[in-house]
Amino acid sequence: MSEPSTIEKGGGTFEGIKLLLCENPLPPLDEAIDAATRAIPQSNYYTEPYSAPLRDLLAEHLGVSVEHIHLNAGSELILRQIFDRFGEQVHLLTPTYPLFPEIAENFTQTQLQPEDDFVFDLSELEVPDQTSLVVIVNPNNPNGGTFDMTPLPALLDRYSETTFLVDEAFIDLAGESVVGLVPEYENLLVTRTFSKAHSLAGFRIGYGIFPESIAADFNRNNDAYPLSRPGQAAAMATLEHQDKIRDRVSRLRSWTAELAADLEGLGVRTFPTETYFFLADFTPRSAADIAVKLRERDILVKPLDNDRLGSGFMRVTTARPGDNERVVAALAEVL
Repeated sequence: MSEPSTIEKGGGTFEGIKLLLCENPLPPLDEAIDAATRAIPQSNYYTEPYSAPLRDLLAEHLGVSVEHIHLNAGSELILRQIFDRFGEQVHLLTPTYPLFPEIAENFTQTQLQPEDDFVFDLSELEVPDQTSLVVIVNPNNPNGGTFDMTPLPALLDRYSETTFLVDEAFIDLAGESVVGLVPEYENLLVTRTFSKAHSLAGFRIGYGIFPESIAADFNRNNDAYPLSRPGQAAAMATLEHQDKIRDRVSRLRSWTAELAADLEGLGVRTFPTETYFFLADFTPRSAADIAVKLRERDILVKPLDNDRLGSGFMRVTTARPGDNERVVAALAEVL
């Protein structure tokens, strides 16, 4: 297990353009803000145990029973608990969400190749012996591409003694959800968050869709009141306006495509994405050096810091169009 990355956690008080944490540049829906505001005067009272109203709404939205759902204060907490319980020997598809190599005691990896645009056929996945947990991030972070999940049932059957975790943090942006498979397989866990497409990162609302016995165990061994009243209200209001979320996703993906094209115009290689972030290769320049120069210009970005891929790789998140123009102009100065 490696030391936690402070750069992955930083930027909370940064006043400039933040492209570091894959945060959605759009604020919460007005309906979510209004719902949270209305809930504040009742915040002297706890929520219903296990956030029952939100669990019920999620179950309806996802097409699973409420007994499959576990809610907690942010998906990172849930992911850490999953690794504590199932992560004796982990297999990752890399590059991946930086948290996973940090919290895995031991891990092996299938390396996604830049020459293939980080595309990988899951039917070709070979899970090493003694693996206790396989992690698939879909859409994948940091490149923003998706996996064809059609081979997953065969993998679940072939490696029936191994737990599979599919992290769907960005699934509302792109990709095929596998939530519907959870009731059929005792070795499938799915995690999600309201932090990304729903713009509720500051409310800290994550959830898992697990086999009933695992969901019950997680609920039983966690705080019975994991969410604040305003957070629960904001999440419920957002779920009830998914049409607006879909419209926002279209805008975000359009801004991302324009930003990537502008970087290509500066001679920077970018990789295909279906989300609001992408990988860029600034080789032969150092992404870390570029990040330092951009911070001097009030722009916070994240070098990938992946030894295998090299020092030129950086994850880039879209901002709003006006801020994207500032980013491109700053890059034109430092490149």
